[in-house]
Amino acid sequence: MSYTSIDLTVTDGIAHLALNQPDIGNPINGIFCEEWPHAVNELASRKEIRAVLLRASGRFFIVGGDVNLFHKTLDQLPENILEWTAGFHTGMARLARIDAPIVAAVHATAVGGAVAMMASCDLVYCGRSVALGAGYPLIGYSCDGGASVALSARMGPARARRFLLLAETLKADEAERCGLVDFVVDDDAVLAEAEKTARRLAVGPTRAYGEIRRILSKAFTQSLESQLEDEAQSMRRMAATADAREGITAFVEKRKPNFTGN
Repeated sequence: MSYTSIDLTVTDGIAHLALNQPDIGNPINGIFCEEWPHAVNELASRKEIRAVLLRASGRFFIVGGDVNLFHKTLDQLPENILEWTAGFHTGMARLARIDAPIVAAVHATAVGGAVAMMASCDLVYCGRSVALGAGYPLIGYSCDGGASVALSARMGPARARRFLLLAETLKADEAERCGLVDFVVDDDAVLAEAEKTARRLAVGPTRAYGEIRRILSKAFTQSLESQLEDEAQSMRRMAATADAREGITAFVEKRKPNFTGN
């Protein structure tokens, strides 16, 4: 499927998912919100995808919502917000359910919903000069895109609250210290380093990665007993996979496993 706001290509098991409206800063606008769930559906349905590399084109990562469009449609904005978030949030929810781990390459400024998208990724590489902004309260808004969940999971609820309420802008090093990003690298190395990790994940046990992603997402929302039982059932499912058999056999034979994602 072809998209206007997104570029999606798959090479060697890696889905290169690029936000592609560089002339206007890759905003989370109407066309993106319409296309986003379809792109995520494609990621979920293509079995050859074993890792996802999220990046963006142009001099911004994502500038957040399209504030200029908001201003032009103030009277219709409440209804428009519901329409736009229907697509945006559907895509984010389904992205959390796929098996393939997601690596973000943040090469430039990210604001608002961009930070929510980035924080929802499993591993985040960030350029040393990059600024990450909460943004929302500066225009009188709350938050979207799963920011309340993703930021709390990464930074802790208290630090996430401070970030959002004070509409903070964090430099990359500070964002790394508080857990918002995982790796800070030189600006010109962001994509290469993120892609290196995506390649490593793309030859791993994809179904096991998916189980880990989903188990971690429930870690603070259910009882210990429920979490332990989910872990046990997950381990049982993995024990029946070809990759688990291969992993155990390779370990015993003292060789590198050849995982196929099955």
